[in-house]
Amino acid sequence: MLGLPDTVRACLFDLDGVLTPTAEIHAIAWKEMFDGFLAERDGPGYVPFDPVKDYDTYVDGKPRADGTRSFLTARGIELPEGDPDDPPDAHTVEGLSRRKDAIFERVVHRHGVKPYPGSVRYLEAAREAGLRRAVVSSSAHCAEIVRAAGLEDLLEVRVDGLIAKEKRLRGKPAPDTFRYAAQRLGLDSTDSAVFEDALAGVEAGRAGGFGYVVGVDRSGEADALRAHGADIVVEDLAELLDQS
Repeated sequence: MLGLPDTVRACLFDLDGVLTPTAEIHAIAWKEMFDGFLAERDGPGYVPFDPVKDYDTYVDGKPRADGTRSFLTARGIELPEGDPDDPPDAHTVEGLSRRKDAIFERVVHRHGVKPYPGSVRYLEAAREAGLRRAVVSSSAHCAEIVRAAGLEDLLEVRVDGLIAKEKRLRGKPAPDTFRYAAQRLGLDSTDSAVFEDALAGVEAGRAGGFGYVVGVDRSGEADALRAHGADIVVEDLAELLDQS
């Protein structure tokens, strides 16, 4: 059904890069934040943040503070953790994370959000086929983006960064958020398919024993997605409709 095994009864979709092109906005925001910090710290000779390689390796799909910490560690930079209420100009993990968040909000409000047409078609087909549907994102802006993209009526459950914090769920690559989404739909991991474009998200799908893991390749990472656990890799969800 819809390119999935017959045992699958629920679809658990990542947001950024799967349903909406907001992964591109996140990459822009991460680069602006890290480049600004590195320029302040190291001067004009700093090595800039790579919005493809560094984004995919260190921050994509992870909770915001985990992404900040991961990249800084890769550069051999140690900063205090700080407090979630730290201002965006604080040189702490939480402060830099807040700075990235402010940049992301500015870009989203300026340009808006449009979903991938193929993803909308797939969501509509999944609804018509009786498959349960959830969005699972590490973003604290998930609800806002889903609403702006006009996807609210196509999704039954939302598990985002705010809910993960409230329920103390570990972020991707741990499978906790996907498992919680399946539970809220009244199903098990084995009944559910995970749709992810991030390597960390694909890892989470594999680690959680989900019934099927769909890798969505928006940036030429098909081999890496397969290596991290994807059962199938597509460039757009509409490809799965052609297989059904």
